[in-house]
Amino acid sequence: MIRKLQNISALTQSEIAILEGIPLLKRDYQANQDIVREGDRPTHSFVVLKGLVGSTKLTGEGKRQITSFFVPGDLPDLHGIHLSVLDCTFSSLTRASLGFMRHDAMQALCDQHASIATVFWRSTLIDAAIYREWVTNLGRRDAYAGMAHILCELIVRLHSMGLIEDHVAELPITQTALADALGLSTVHVNRVLQELRRDGLIITEGSRFHAIDWPGLVRAGDFDATYLHQRTAKTL
Repeated sequence: MIRKLQNISALTQSEIAILEGIPLLKRDYQANQDIVREGDRPTHSFVVLKGLVGSTKLTGEGKRQITSFFVPGDLPDLHGIHLSVLDCTFSSLTRASLGFMRHDAMQALCDQHASIATVFWRSTLIDAAIYREWVTNLGRRDAYAGMAHILCELIVRLHSMGLIEDHVAELPITQTALADALGLSTVHVNRVLQELRRDGLIITEGSRFHAIDWPGLVRAGDFDATYLHQRTAKTL
């Protein structure tokens, strides 16, 4: 969590010490488990320690839309401190470890340390920027560009957390999850991934993903990392 916050804002040593002092209750999840559900009134927010988490919405017909991916270091539901009822569901997309933090303790911390509150606020604003980019993906980019874009985003976010080297990452994400993130069928997702491989942009082997032509993948996805507001994004 601290590394994530350092990627988006300069932290002093005293601020780091304060963050290190937040009590965490660790819990492990298997893939495809709900963590908190839409309509819940949680008393904790959580940080992703390992794995991949998605925020999801269900239509009346039971169709799932994934509205964002969250990687280690992310704080998916900070807004829950101020909103009494959750308006989406958070689910583990892979095996995941999470650290839960009490809302009352976090609220007290923010009341006592305005600079920490500002860093948390910046994190939620960046989450909103990611949502805006995903809306553009769904509304204005075709399947090929949308897939390339979402892969570029994951690479940059994982790189900033030290979880990817030379554009190679372990991404045990299912084609079903990608389909639900892009509003596609799994058959269409498979076809698009094959096209990206055929064009020499990516190689996949099981859960191992390699962007062998990073500039080409960036162009294909119309990707600009500015919206992630990461201090390390341009070093990829």
